[in-house]
Amino acid sequence: MSKAANTRLTILHKAFELIYTKGYQTTSVDEIIATTQVTKGAFYYHFKNKDEMGVAIIEEILKPTMQEHFIKPTEVSQNPIEDFYNMISYLLLEDPFLQVKYGCPVGNLTQEMTPWNTKFSEALTELVNLWKTTIINSIEKGKESGLIRKDVIGEQVAFFILSGYWGIRNFGKLQNDNSVYLIYLEELKKYLDGLK
Repeated sequence: MSKAANTRLTILHKAFELIYTKGYQTTSVDEIIATTQVTKGAFYYHFKNKDEMGVAIIEEILKPTMQEHFIKPTEVSQNPIEDFYNMISYLLLEDPFLQVKYGCPVGNLTQEMTPWNTKFSEALTELVNLWKTTIINSIEKGKESGLIRKDVIGEQVAFFILSGYWGIRNFGKLQNDNSVYLIYLEELKKYLDGLK
C-alpha cells in the first residue's frame, strides 16, 4: 500500500472512531486532523470536504465490516432459523467492532444524516438493502429446503430482523447496558422458531 493510500485509510479509521463515539455532526475536521496527526492539506488532498469523507467511511469501513459480519453469515446459511439467531447474538454480545454505549454505526448515521444529505442516504440505503435482500434470499432457500414454512414472507421477516436489531441497539445505547439484549434475544428466538 502506498503512503498516500495508507494516510487515507488512517484518516478514515480515526474519523470513524471519533464519529462512532461522538456523532457525525459534532465531530469536526480539525478534531479528525488532530487525531490522525496529518496536515489540513493532507486531509483535503484525500477528501474535498467532511461529507465526502463520511460517505467514504460508509463505503470503505462500514460496508466491508457489514459484508463480513452481517451479509456473509446470511449468504452461506444452511439453516436460516439458527443462523439468524446466532448472527444477531454475536453482533449484540460478542462483536468487538460494535459497542453497547455507542449503538449501531449504520443506525446512528441513518438517524443523524439521512434527512440532511442525499449521498449519505443513498450509501446507507444501498448497505441496508444488501442485508435485507440477503435475508430474503436466505428465507427463500429455507422454504425450499423445508426448514421454513411456505407461507412465510421473506420481506416481512427481513424488516422484522432489521428493525428489531436497530431498535434493541438503541435501547442498549440509551441504558449503556447489554442486559436488554438478552431479553430481546429470548423473544427473537421464539419469533424465529415460529417460522418453522
